[in-house]
Amino acid sequence: MSRILAEPLAAAAFAPFGEVLEAEGPPDRIINQGLCGRFHDRATLDMLDGHAGISLFRAEPRALPLRLEMVERHPQGSQAFLPMSHDPFLVVVAPDEGGVPGTPRAFLTRPGQGINFHRGTWHGVLTPLHAPGLFAVIDRIGAGPNLEEHWFEEPYLVHATA
Repeated sequence: MSRILAEPLAAAAFAPFGEVLEAEGPPDRIINQGLCGRFHDRATLDMLDGHAGISLFRAEPRALPLRLEMVERHPQGSQAFLPMSHDPFLVVVAPDEGGVPGTPRAFLTRPGQGINFHRGTWHGVLTPLHAPGLFAVIDRIGAGPNLEEHWFEEPYLVHATA
């Protein structure tokens, strides 16, 4: 079983797969009578034949090391995971290599970070590491198939870096 070390989630490393959503640095705008910083337009919502919707997901927490057997992708729309707690979670992605996923990469978020996968990005399932595992998910709502799964011939084992 191949081993993958999860690295800290950083915008530059994650850029080929999507956007890191976080309120870091100075806000783009100050609003609400000077009492609120707006970090403006941080995710590219990319939907074909449907519309963007917000759903709530409650996922069972997992533990590391994690046995990674499958990744999925959504060819019709991007997908954003925004944790509704201040707990980190695991993000697994893989480059597309001719219609199948290449070698996966894993990232550990910091509290306060969310992610938005580009449309068509191979990724692991929602993987909270702590209860309650509650997330707001913004993705495509519409008719027609929008899920492809790929099961690896040999699973990977995802470990924390330290």
